[in-house]
Amino acid sequence: MLIGHIKEIVRHPVKSFRGESVPKSRIMDYGLYGDRSHAYIDDTKNGDFLTITQFQEMVGYQARFVGEESMDEYPRVEVTTPEGKVFDWQDRELIREMEDKSERNISTRQYTPSHVPIGPIAVEHVLLATDASLDKVQELWGRDEVDLRRFRPNLFISLLDKKPFIEEEWIGRRIRIGTEVEMQFVGHCVRCMIITVNPDNAERDPSLHKTLIKENNNNFGVYASVVKTGDIRLDDEVHLLD
Repeated sequence: MLIGHIKEIVRHPVKSFRGESVPKSRIMDYGLYGDRSHAYIDDTKNGDFLTITQFQEMVGYQARFVGEESMDEYPRVEVTTPEGKVFDWQDRELIREMEDKSERNISTRQYTPSHVPIGPIAVEHVLLATDASLDKVQELWGRDEVDLRRFRPNLFISLLDKKPFIEEEWIGRRIRIGTEVEMQFVGHCVRCMIITVNPDNAERDPSLHKTLIKENNNNFGVYASVVKTGDIRLDDEVHLLD
């Protein structure tokens, strides 16, 4: 059954940095090619990943791949700071800037194109959200426009039937995207403080989180595991399988 189309594809080359919207992506066993494949490590906290939870200004840093993609190695990762400066993601000047702002010691970690463990990705391979659910959250919040980047989905689906939170009813079922890729919905995305951070200025407003807790049990979006790998593109049809 046709349920909609892919409206946006977003990958995050660096965990907790702003992602990049791309016209197409290879879907690997772990999710989108290169998603959360590079990460900063908080060396003051037993080597945990540095995330927006500890350093909320991370939302203002934009990461993107520059160069040809291959299965042997990732392209170079370029980072644009909130002030507009451009660095390689491992540039010591960039890391010193982040260390000064966060008051932490930071190191780097990266994975290979063929394998990114679940740890840096999150709970499951791919996070999906729908336009109907985003519009409903906007209505319930009743304040500023809800920026999709607060929720950090990989795939944003435009539904034919604009029923809010319908994707939660599909947990346990499979979808096909385009002609090759299949995924299975596996669970809710339970939200944390990250959605309270404005992607444009890194300021926090807890009211959005409180609204989601009250109105939808603190859930927004659904996780999916990859069943069949392949290529996806913007506007690909999304079919719910029997």
